[in-house]
Amino acid sequence: MIDAHSNKGALDYFRWAFIFTAIGLLLGAWVGWQSTGTISGTATVFFICSVLAVLEISLSFDNAIVNANKLKDMRPEWQHRFLTWGIIIAVFGMRIVFPLLIVVIAANIGPVEAIILASVRPEEYARIMHEAHLPIAAFGGTFLMMVGLSYFFNQEKDVHWIAWIERKMARFATVKGIEIAFVLSLILGFSTLLEGEEANVFVYAGIYGLLTFLLVEVVGGLLDASQQTMSAAAKGGFGAFLYLEVLDASFSFDGVIGAFALTQNLFIIAIGLGIGAMYVRSMTIMLVDKGTLSAYRYLEHGAFYAILILSVVMYCQTLVHIPEVITGLGGAGLIGLSLWSSIRYNRRHAQAHADLEAENVKQGAHERLHAGV
Repeated sequence: MIDAHSNKGALDYFRWAFIFTAIGLLLGAWVGWQSTGTISGTATVFFICSVLAVLEISLSFDNAIVNANKLKDMRPEWQHRFLTWGIIIAVFGMRIVFPLLIVVIAANIGPVEAIILASVRPEEYARIMHEAHLPIAAFGGTFLMMVGLSYFFNQEKDVHWIAWIERKMARFATVKGIEIAFVLSLILGFSTLLEGEEANVFVYAGIYGLLTFLLVEVVGGLLDASQQTMSAAAKGGFGAFLYLEVLDASFSFDGVIGAFALTQNLFIIAIGLGIGAMYVRSMTIMLVDKGTLSAYRYLEHGAFYAILILSVVMYCQTLVHIPEVITGLGGAGLIGLSLWSSIRYNRRHAQAHADLEAENVKQGAHERLHAGV
């Protein structure tokens, strides 16, 4: 396990995130001054970096919960690698390399030209990114939907939050491939709402997202001691690491694309979203160390419901624009409700346990009284 610091305060987990925030905001202010040369322009860039960080945290809180769920069963050396190498991949790879790669492929230009385009012609860079939104949304939405459905279509799952839905899903989990059939049907259904080439792009991107999930699951099982499912593979090493990295990337799609609604500057986006990614890492460590998921039994359910909603939102964004703030608040609201339900459950059972103890004490006193007589 990650270091179990039972006496470690919540703020202690965010020390590096705070340091990274200070460095990132100072760097953002420098970029603002270099690009505008005015105090007001510098303040604007500083503000945008802050908003992007908050946006990333709100969109990725469910990511931290899912990461913690997988991470707690990983071997210690792979926990450490995910929290070191993984954060480098998350910040550098998904927030800098990924947007550049999209432009390289979409515009058929070289990486150096893409960097120059981002620096000199940010409006053209943003246009290319927005044009690539449809396949990204289809790919990422499909992958996340499979993640969410695989959690609920599980016949071994015996803890249910919204019981009337989850019991049925657990019962139907005995039907092999039911989640795949559901996702494929949804892909075909959404494609009928699009026209011409867009429909074909959506279908192909969705199928690639489905194949990526299945391939990661297969590779993880093969690499981790011949385990048959991804949940079992989470107990291993590289397979679980690979799964978490792809999952982390899928969560990042929405934030990276949405960031272009606030700024067209790639470097400002990288700073703002990078700050948010550091907080997600800190939240993940805290959730594992504190055993929060086991203490709050429905918290994980809320996160996976948020994942399913995010996947549907990504699908819907291929048809209409949905503000990222709605996505973030929706996910945070579901997680908040699951936390509240968990607290209520703990209180009820604590009271029931206290009543049972009191009844046992009363019964014991009654038996001793009769024995004395």
